[in-house]
Amino acid sequence: MLQSQALAILKTGANVFLTGEPGSGKTHVINEYVAYLRSHEIEPAITASTGIAATHIGGFTIHSWCGIGIKKKLEKPDLEKIASSGYITKRVSRAKTLIIDEISMLLPETLAMVDAVCRKIKRNAAPFGGLQIVLVGDFFQLPPIIHPIKNFDDKKSVLPYALIKKDSGRFAYDSPAWLSANLTVCYLGEQYRQDDANYLDILTAIRCNKFGKKHLCQIVTRKVEKHLMPESATKLFSHNFDVDRVNQEMLDKLPGESKTFLMSSTGLRPIVDALKKGCLSPEVLYLKTGASVMFTKNSSKDGFVNGTLGVVEKFDGVDGWPIVKTRNGRTIQVEPMEWTVEENGKIHAKIAQLPLRLAWAITVHKSQGMSMDEAVMDLSAVFEFGQGYVALSRVRRLSGLHILGWNEKTFLVHPEILAKDVFFRARSNEAKENFLKISKTELEKRQQDFITACEGNLKVDGRSKRNEKFDTYGATLVLWGEGKSIAQITKARGLKESTILGHIEKLAQKGKISRQDLLRLLTPALAANLPQIHAAFRKIGSDNLSSVFEKLSGKYSYDELRIARMMYQK
Repeated sequence: MLQSQALAILKTGANVFLTGEPGSGKTHVINEYVAYLRSHEIEPAITASTGIAATHIGGFTIHSWCGIGIKKKLEKPDLEKIASSGYITKRVSRAKTLIIDEISMLLPETLAMVDAVCRKIKRNAAPFGGLQIVLVGDFFQLPPIIHPIKNFDDKKSVLPYALIKKDSGRFAYDSPAWLSANLTVCYLGEQYRQDDANYLDILTAIRCNKFGKKHLCQIVTRKVEKHLMPESATKLFSHNFDVDRVNQEMLDKLPGESKTFLMSSTGLRPIVDALKKGCLSPEVLYLKTGASVMFTKNSSKDGFVNGTLGVVEKFDGVDGWPIVKTRNGRTIQVEPMEWTVEENGKIHAKIAQLPLRLAWAITVHKSQGMSMDEAVMDLSAVFEFGQGYVALSRVRRLSGLHILGWNEKTFLVHPEILAKDVFFRARSNEAKENFLKISKTELEKRQQDFITACEGNLKVDGRSKRNEKFDTYGATLVLWGEGKSIAQITKARGLKESTILGHIEKLAQKGKISRQDLLRLLTPALAANLPQIHAAFRKIGSDNLSSVFEKLSGKYSYDELRIARMMYQK
């Protein structure tokens, strides 16, 4: 499937599993979709399964976003406590789209917990409480980490009381929440990272479990001894110990004193801590002239991306910032950049640091999502399916690979994923065929309907819906000013009664219609029952219509509750 097709499907509001090989542009599609939603004044909930991935996309971990934290199980008291948390409830309630990146690293029971929290807070039995759910990732890459249960008693104690019981499966697609979401699979087929057809064939062979002697022979040509490996290339290791050792050893070899750059931070402490944990730039960065560095953020303006390599040439004489010469010969004065967690236009936490880290070595885990021109890899200690594949797929071409060693697991992917991948590809082909059958007019209508359902601003003929909304509200206001009833305005405008009531409510909020004038909406029966409805608003501490509807057992229609909300004074 093309990126443009996946993006068009996302815009219809469909629940989507966006997948594809490394370098196929999954992050690009999500960034485009987020920009599209924001252009229509819809703020998506952007999350990821890990802190590192969340930092890359400027969002929360999914655990933090929905309040489950480090929980491995969810019991009824836990769910009630989460639902009673003001900021979690507010966050989930106003969300229209939930994006979860690096879904391959999320356990199935965790996805089920997210589903349960969304349903509870949204008071909606639909999957994920009616949110558009967008799951992003590639199951051939790193799988979730499973912490073994210490003893049988621990395992036994989980089962009787947990709402979400531990599933026998390991992957997110094993979760009942995955199945209930009825996800449209969008499997991206284009390749934007590897520009070496021969190397791409090797990676594809690993992915399809067809890695053989001819592929190994090509890998062997890239084997190097430690004393012959290029010092300027980043080294990838399986374990942090090796990374820290190599970086410190190489820095110590350089002459002169280290310059120190400290990370600054503001915001809520737990979120700041999560940002720091996920940030590839360290809290304390030591640099010297001649240090090998890697950029840790993207900046099209300055000409670098997450993974761009370079060397510190010198330090600016005025501000002291490092001046880095990249591999392609570009000279960049590097200044601090920010990593933020933002929600609905409000920044909850922010850290600032130079977008650099020492680049003589890095873990395979932290390399996920990066694109490199050159890397030295020691894959002899690979211990997990997909770990070798992730490392190898960071490099753009075979000539950029320098491999110290490998073991029997390096070129293997999880056998279960092989079969599942066939299924995902087939589902994606079906989705593509169905998409191509939709007329342009029908597609635009579905996309506009989704924006309307999210209470966003549409765009017509390239014009902002701000003008359009003023026109449609203005038309309603004119008819209201003429003394027409809701039924008469509905007939004249050819819109639903609920839509017109929505206009009236917005106009009242903007001061275009006085509260006294709103009394025209009240029927005698509704006027008599306003005290009871307003009491329900106060009791639940929210003016969310679905919450009040449920509280009053469906005694009043949503339109009646909307009118009552217009009269409600907190």
